[in-house]
Amino acid sequence: MSGRSGDVTGVDAGGGPLAVVALGGNALLRRGEPLEAANQVHAADQAARLLAAAASTHRLVITHGNGPQVGLLALMGDAYPATKPYPLDVLDAETEGQIGYVLELALDNHLTGQHAVTLITRVVVDPHDPGLVSPSKFIGPIYDERRARELSAEHGWTIKRDGERWRRVVASPQPKRIVQLDAIERLVEAGFVVVCAGGGGVPVVEEPAGRYRGVEGVIDKDRASALLAIDLGAERLVLATDVDAVYRDYGSAGQRRLGPTAPAELRKLSFPAGSMGPKVEAACSFVEATGGRAAIGSLDELPQLLEGRAGTQVLGNGPVAEQANQEKRHAVA
Repeated sequence: MSGRSGDVTGVDAGGGPLAVVALGGNALLRRGEPLEAANQVHAADQAARLLAAAASTHRLVITHGNGPQVGLLALMGDAYPATKPYPLDVLDAETEGQIGYVLELALDNHLTGQHAVTLITRVVVDPHDPGLVSPSKFIGPIYDERRARELSAEHGWTIKRDGERWRRVVASPQPKRIVQLDAIERLVEAGFVVVCAGGGGVPVVEEPAGRYRGVEGVIDKDRASALLAIDLGAERLVLATDVDAVYRDYGSAGQRRLGPTAPAELRKLSFPAGSMGPKVEAACSFVEATGGRAAIGSLDELPQLLEGRAGTQVLGNGPVAEQANQEKRHAVA
């Protein structure tokens, strides 16, 4: 039975490996594009075509970034000086609903025999996490240095360089536990394509007697996606972005694309903390914890990323690594 008729079943037939696919903010909204609804709808439709094709061979759980969108909402709040700005945890929840709706609608327009569902997801963090007092997560639009410093002085923002431009950075605590993990598991078992943990989820701290309280911050989407994939027992983790792989010395004349790589080798290298660094850390953590396979690369190559034939494939030792090596040899042959 299909979930479209009001029951709790999301698919007529399913199966295949369980994969968590994390859509980066730059995969859903191309870098430098205006933060307009039409652009996001168009990007979501393109992503949904690829995701729907992948859903025919994999059980999918989809996460997404929210940096551009949560930053825009914060800017909108500044336009009403008589009203105290909404805290970031509330804005995180707003973007989960906003982006989740756009993705869910696009997915349902492309899926065959399946139904997508979006879940606003809370993620427990440590109230003493140093990330809460040392801003590192990029949000909002990009600026030239002069304008960024003007806005920093006007609003009290912390700003940092993001590539050749500048952006606002906010607190980013480490994710510890997915509050709605049980609900996500049940939805996957029922056959739904699940969109959850958007923007890394809404950061909350757990207080005595099982009560929760939201905190000011934005969780890194890649770290939250790795935690989700580990706890779900996923076999694949794909971190989709706007570059085709991980590069050593990216942006330099001697940049080098990294192919299949073990976590131990990746951990010897250094990557920017605000962009590729969290993706590499997330991929390594997932592989080390599960023995599964992680991939970092372009959303446009999603089927190949899932199959181990594109991007930077992060592999452990054992059967998964050997299978990936066989697939690589077969593709070359």
